[in-house]
Amino acid sequence: MSATRKGLAVRLGGWSTRHRKTAIVGWLLFVVVVAVVGGMSGSRQMTNSENGTGDSARAEKILEDAGLQTPAGEMVMLRGDRPDGWRDAARDLTARLERTGEAVRIQPPVRSESGREALISFELKGDPDTAGKRVEPVFEAVRKTASAHRGIAVYEFGDATAQHRLDDMLTNDFKKAELTAVPLALGILLVVFGALVAALLPVLLAVTACVGTFGLLALVSHKLPMFDSTTSVMFLVGLAVGVDYSLFYLRRERDERAAGRDAGTALRIAAATSGRAVLISGVTVMLAMSGMFLSGLLLFHGFAVATILVVLMAMLGSVTVLPAMLSWLGDRIDAGRVPLLNRRRKKGLHTSGGVTVKLMRPVLAKPKLFAVVAGALLLALSAPALGMKTEQLGMDKQFGSDAPITVAYQEITGAFPGGPAPAEVVLRSDDIASPRFETAVADFKKQLAASGRFGRTVDVEAHRTKGVARIEVPLAGDGQDATSRRALDTLREDLVPKILGPVSDQVYVSGELAGSRDFNHQLKTDIAPVFLFIAAVTFVLMLLCFRSLPIALVSIVLNLLSVGAAYGTMTAVFQHGWGAELLGMEPAGAIESWMPLFVLV
Repeated sequence: MSATRKGLAVRLGGWSTRHRKTAIVGWLLFVVVVAVVGGMSGSRQMTNSENGTGDSARAEKILEDAGLQTPAGEMVMLRGDRPDGWRDAARDLTARLERTGEAVRIQPPVRSESGREALISFELKGDPDTAGKRVEPVFEAVRKTASAHRGIAVYEFGDATAQHRLDDMLTNDFKKAELTAVPLALGILLVVFGALVAALLPVLLAVTACVGTFGLLALVSHKLPMFDSTTSVMFLVGLAVGVDYSLFYLRRERDERAAGRDAGTALRIAAATSGRAVLISGVTVMLAMSGMFLSGLLLFHGFAVATILVVLMAMLGSVTVLPAMLSWLGDRIDAGRVPLLNRRRKKGLHTSGGVTVKLMRPVLAKPKLFAVVAGALLLALSAPALGMKTEQLGMDKQFGSDAPITVAYQEITGAFPGGPAPAEVVLRSDDIASPRFETAVADFKKQLAASGRFGRTVDVEAHRTKGVARIEVPLAGDGQDATSRRALDTLREDLVPKILGPVSDQVYVSGELAGSRDFNHQLKTDIAPVFLFIAAVTFVLMLLCFRSLPIALVSIVLNLLSVGAAYGTMTAVFQHGWGAELLGMEPAGAIESWMPLFVLV
């Protein structure tokens, strides 16, 4: 053991066992202080321009610099069983919306080509980022209108509606995941150790690491704003890594004790073996996560910082606080034994690896056969990834085809193409009040109508004192399909630069489809350098740690195979729907655009 005592993990573990009170109390104080300070400072979330890229982000930046916000737009479609049969309901709804005090700029009803539908558009006053929390009075007005006019079908969709439903769905899903993760981890550890104290220790250490990271992340967010779900992702990653590292360390210490080692020797062996592996694993993960900084998207910079911080916390806790706790508890780590689960063998025998050993015996007996079979299986699982499509999934794909918000979106799009997801032309000009600019806008509207690729209602909002104008242009199609994409290309490549470009200092096209396409393009550009960085870092780190070229090469090959299999499985299930029904889902037809890069890292 003389050589291993010089290792960093052994030195950290030795210091912790000699100063266990300092290690334990210091850790708890640090976690409490950063959590309190971070909570008091609050956190800053990304703005729309920071969350995007390309021309769509530049458009949002113009609005933000001018102190303007794209208001939360809402629309309600009324459908009668005969042409113009919706007029009484439209008057009633308009009056109810006005009384809510939340709806502003309520537009007169737009009549569909068949005459059976009318679309009433309006905006919610106040901060659009919080519109989803203030939209309930509008929901109530729509419900009362539907109840008062039984022959009229009512469909509502908009920014506030989508935000409200999505926030509810994500909040509930993340809460379920967070509340389920801890009991699930505890249950697994109870089976592994058969003792309550041994099962609780890794979970408590992982949770404190996450709590401390919450505070650190709040402080960092004032320099690097975060996406709203970053903390939830961080918690789930941190819990998994924290439990994994602690379990690895604790299990080795328990095995050495079961083999007859004294407490001090068992801890030193665990530090020299499992502790070293934890340090190597933690550094590898953090370096891999840093690859996300090569992305041109602030979303991934936030993910990188969050995951690096939580892995660092979990790693440090595992090689310092955990040895101190084990030294303090001694054999009391087995307190609270569960009779049916406790499988500790008699002293002198190892307790780990029972199932693993049985699985490994045939593999070690015929390694070439199993290598070929396993490799072929992973390649087969990877095959569907060749047809992977990525996009920022729209509301219909996020909520499911049967959700009321999806039905409303499809019904409104069918009667009023481009209505729910218009393109947004944002421009900056010193000549907004000039006749030349007004002539250009009028010509722009004529060209839109003549092209046949856009809706009829084009809304122009000019802010002359700020030198900024915003033009909403409904796209033909459903807002995401090929028809809508061709319309967007016409806007960006032809009409906007030709007609509005000469009268603008800056002009960009934004909107839901434009933002999605810009985001997706940036991801496709980013994934190659991120992939090369991760592969190179992993190879060099494995080479330095193990001083073995075969191990370094094998680690790269296995990572490629595992990532390929993950991509293929994701594509098969979530894009094509293979086995989706068994999971209670339906195929989305594509993969969320940021997911492949995150999974790769």
